[in-house]
Amino acid sequence: MLSKPNIFSMKKQLIIILLTILWSNVSGQNGYRLIWSDEFNMNQTPDISNWGYDMGNNGYGNNEVQNYTNSSENVRIENGILIIEAKKGTNGWTSARLKSQGKRSFTYGRIEFRAKLPAGSGTWPALWMLGESVSTAGWPACGEIDIME
Repeated sequence: MLSKPNIFSMKKQLIIILLTILWSNVSGQNGYRLIWSDEFNMNQTPDISNWGYDMGNNGYGNNEVQNYTNSSENVRIENGILIIEAKKGTNGWTSARLKSQGKRSFTYGRIEFRAKLPAGSGTWPALWMLGESVSTAGWPACGEIDIME
């Protein structure tokens, strides 16, 4: 004859399993190891060993009107925060596009970031990943993962 399951014992086992999973994620025991990060902890421009710039005013297929620059008026680091700012000037709008192309490449991994995005008409903030072969295969053949657009 089967006995009734002990609910207290089952709850205890479930709590232990959950705590074990939580601890393994917090302690890094989940098989992941950090291979790169940029904490933007210097008040200056982004580190050129990690970041490059898309420069110019070619619209990028989205009819964008801003001219992309590497000016500190458009891209800078303040108090550990990367700031990309669009500015209206006498010659129109300027902004910045950062990329890690040719600097960082990953096959597997977990990507984490924090971002505060502007709201309002006319803005189109985006974060995405393109395949390393974008220069040779082109887009979209290189592959693309839209993180946020």
